[in-house]
Amino acid sequence: MTRVTVIGGGAWGTALACVARRGGNETTLWARDADVVEAINAGRGNPSYLDGVTLETGITATADLAAATRDSDIILMVVPAQFVRDISTAMAPNLQPSTPVAICAKGVEQKSGALMTEVLAETMPGAAAAVLSGPTFAQEVARDLPTAVTLAASDKATNERLAAAIGVPHFRPYLSEDPIGAEIGGAVKNVMAIACGIVAGRQMGDNARAALITRGLAEIVRLGVAKGARAETLMGLSGLGDLTLTCNAMQSRNFSLGVALGEGRTLADILKERRAVTEGVYSAGSVVALSERIGVEMPICQAVDRIVNGGDNMDRVIAELLSRPFAHEYNRAD
Repeated sequence: MTRVTVIGGGAWGTALACVARRGGNETTLWARDADVVEAINAGRGNPSYLDGVTLETGITATADLAAATRDSDIILMVVPAQFVRDISTAMAPNLQPSTPVAICAKGVEQKSGALMTEVLAETMPGAAAAVLSGPTFAQEVARDLPTAVTLAASDKATNERLAAAIGVPHFRPYLSEDPIGAEIGGAVKNVMAIACGIVAGRQMGDNARAALITRGLAEIVRLGVAKGARAETLMGLSGLGDLTLTCNAMQSRNFSLGVALGEGRTLADILKERRAVTEGVYSAGSVVALSERIGVEMPICQAVDRIVNGGDNMDRVIAELLSRPFAHEYNRAD
């Protein structure tokens, strides 16, 4: 029996623990929150993050990171992106060499502008890194509703090993050799979802949202290609698939945050009500910084960053975005 350890006790981590258990694996979930650990081990599920969802039986929860990491055959890293460096550094001394570590967090590190695979290369140089990303709502995955994801690793054996462990009839991994593309799609779509939520909250119409999704995809592709990704990856599940899901549903924390902002609420008040991390808030600035460093223009991401992190006037930012010069649709410099 394969020993799968899920690092992160939020909604997505708990859902992936259910997937791993459905695959017949010995499944351990590490959570920082003692209440989450106690509830899962007592058979009450995870009411803090997945209220009303019955979890697969046989999942063991622990707050001991070293014990969770030691002797694991596969690691699913599901802590929020801004915590990956600290957690992976703490895990590294107990990690067996060449253990597959699938990054399931979506974001760009704020301080360094590093992708999560780049963080892992620094903190866990002996790990076999992969990226799991795609159009996924944790509630639906936990309830065993049909879902497809991208599983990307530069090493074929790592991909196949992970797919064999977590691939089940209602959770279908499609393999890719482009982890950079999978990461870029997952990180930037959260920023785009905030933008689409603002459009919805301001009642700017479905035409505007469709245009924003399409031009947002163009920005994602430009950044991905500049970082060495394949454009085709961004047209798949971890790019277009994830973008369309996140930009069109109130289940999305990023989209719903944008809606609330568009309706006139303050960011501080919105975040105060939330227990789970809204990744797009933290990724907006780091995505913009990364794009500026490598010379890629991303006006939509810049607009979101100005509103969310710069406190800029929303009406002014939107007016400036709509006043940009007309350009060819496929001009990569537009």
